[in-house]
Amino acid sequence: MKRLLAGLMVMVVIAGLAVLLVIENHKVAYSARNESGIPAADSVKKATPTSASLSGKVLETMDSGGYTYVLLETNSGKKWVAAPKTSVTVGKTASFAPGTVMRNFKSETLNRTFAEVVFSPGKAGAHMAAASAGGACPGGGSKSGKMGSSGMGSMGTAGMGAMKSPGRITVPPLDLKIEKAQGKNAYTVAEIYAQGEKLDKKKVAVRGKVVKVSPNIMGRNWIHLQDGSGKPETGTHDLVLTSQQKPTVGEILTAEGILAADKDFGAGYRYDVIIEETQFK
Repeated sequence: MKRLLAGLMVMVVIAGLAVLLVIENHKVAYSARNESGIPAADSVKKATPTSASLSGKVLETMDSGGYTYVLLETNSGKKWVAAPKTSVTVGKTASFAPGTVMRNFKSETLNRTFAEVVFSPGKAGAHMAAASAGGACPGGGSKSGKMGSSGMGSMGTAGMGAMKSPGRITVPPLDLKIEKAQGKNAYTVAEIYAQGEKLDKKKVAVRGKVVKVSPNIMGRNWIHLQDGSGKPETGTHDLVLTSQQKPTVGEILTAEGILAADKDFGAGYRYDVIIEETQFK
């Protein structure tokens, strides 16, 4: 009888551990989803490059979050395009450079979800993006000087190739409106760019959405963060951070680290501002 009771006790303990393991697995799976309830891996798959320029009659247009949304009537049907704020006229023809296709994209400022929208660096005539086999820094910084009218950057949230652009677009801007971090050393992405020299070598905090991660380059992970502030046309909408931690694309986090202004990594790669030794929470 004693042996039977002992065997039953062991079976109960094993069953209890199995239940706890299932619950923990569900917690891990749930934590991998972003704030929209979409798995993080799916949020990356939603962004795909397009090599074809877009041209057609302008059916509708609106400005929001520092850039312009345009509904075009193209040869292949109606298509939405988003580009750094520009001027277009309803009824006229407009052409845009290739960009990144985002599916099921929600604009926070417009409170509207687009089934598909192409994020373009701008009009084809003035902002035609040409692919370049090299020249992009791990995190999208500039090569051979600061990023200016011919700055190099990497387009796409999933690690696309380098693109030339008259603007400083390193990663397409997301339509966000994220609350600023708390504390005396807290800044928005735009404030960090504006006060870069003043904040050099100081600890800063910034809250935003992780839009791109380039892992294990030069012994660290390179993370792009956006909060909805800054201007896409000057590249001050996207902040690069380096860390030993590896956050997930789509997460909204507070990052703390040491700001470096005019950081030069050698080989001509330098950043106006970059946050190093970053810790996420």
